[in-house]
Amino acid sequence: MAFNNQNLQPPTTVIPPSFFGMHVHHVAIQPRHIKQITPWPSIPFSQLRLWGAYVSWAELEPEQGKWNFQLLDKYIDIAEKHNVELLLTLGQSPPWASARPSDRSPYRPGWPAEPKNIEDWRNYVRTVATRYKGKIPYYEIWNEPNLKHYFSGTGKTMLNLSKEAYQILKEVDPNIKVVSPSMTTVEEGLVWLEEFLRDGGKNYFDVIGYHFYVPVEPPEKMVLEIMRVRKVMAKYGVEKMPLWNTEAGWLGDEPFKDEQKGAAYVARAYILNWLAGVERFYWYDWDSPVGLELNMTAEDAKTLTSAGIAYGEIQKWLIGARMESCNSNWQKTWICQLTRNNNYQGWIVWHPEGKLDFKIPQEWGVKQVSNLAGDSYKLSGLKLEIGSLPLLLDS
Repeated sequence: MAFNNQNLQPPTTVIPPSFFGMHVHHVAIQPRHIKQITPWPSIPFSQLRLWGAYVSWAELEPEQGKWNFQLLDKYIDIAEKHNVELLLTLGQSPPWASARPSDRSPYRPGWPAEPKNIEDWRNYVRTVATRYKGKIPYYEIWNEPNLKHYFSGTGKTMLNLSKEAYQILKEVDPNIKVVSPSMTTVEEGLVWLEEFLRDGGKNYFDVIGYHFYVPVEPPEKMVLEIMRVRKVMAKYGVEKMPLWNTEAGWLGDEPFKDEQKGAAYVARAYILNWLAGVERFYWYDWDSPVGLELNMTAEDAKTLTSAGIAYGEIQKWLIGARMESCNSNWQKTWICQLTRNNNYQGWIVWHPEGKLDFKIPQEWGVKQVSNLAGDSYKLSGLKLEIGSLPLLLDS
């Protein structure tokens, strides 16, 4: 997949550790269908999104006024211990509060509906924000509201929930950053986002959240999808707001047969999200035993796959560097130039459609090649076979 992206310029800022986020579902709880609690990941990341983590509204307040904060308190302790920041996704109405208790969801009936009494929503948001003031810096209003099984209400209803939540969160702690309801699927999601912004939603968030899944496509497809969202942002005057990919990966019933494909997709997804202006990317996910095509760990949720190793390596390549340029040439080869303050220069190269002989420009001064398995070797000559797995060339 080639792109005419000559006008697509990467951000000029240094790539921060906060670019790398993750979902770890079972690090604090062992549901019945899980063999064990997940050990804390051996690969670093600085951001953790709490979704599918058993801390939705319905789980925090299963009965009106009866709160259960034990699990969320555990996440707070874990986050502090490992120096990660939390993003808590609000929503999923408990049946007692739900406007439509029989509405279906992947979880429990009633969860996708808005609360029938807005005061219950206000009390929920205020109670959580007050209890965790200074401990949870980021709140996301709702998960994938453009999908009926996650939100069965109208756009205007979500706009009102967003307004109420934003005002309460800022009242409790002005330092809280509020992420918009996070849409998914570009066609439906774009329609929903445009309506939300047009009706005034841009006044009730600090960050736009989106889920850039490209179900059967390679990571290069993400660039096109991100640019479509950014076009809508520009139309409604919020193009300078941060854009976060708060959930994406590759879902499916069968894992990739080729582990190297998984490693390639992880690295390319992160490189290309940064190129397209995404400031934070929460990978989905670390430890789900089913439902993923691309797994970072084996069934023990501990042993790293090639993709898990690549997640760690691509951080080493990117964090602290500036991406000066990143383009696909006429041969569909991607070349991304990195620099650092110590006069370092490096180039990440890959060819998504298979193996290709690549001639390294002599002026690059390349002496070393590094791969996503963490291996480095000296370069002999200026010809190199490249493929779908990105390689880092430097001196």
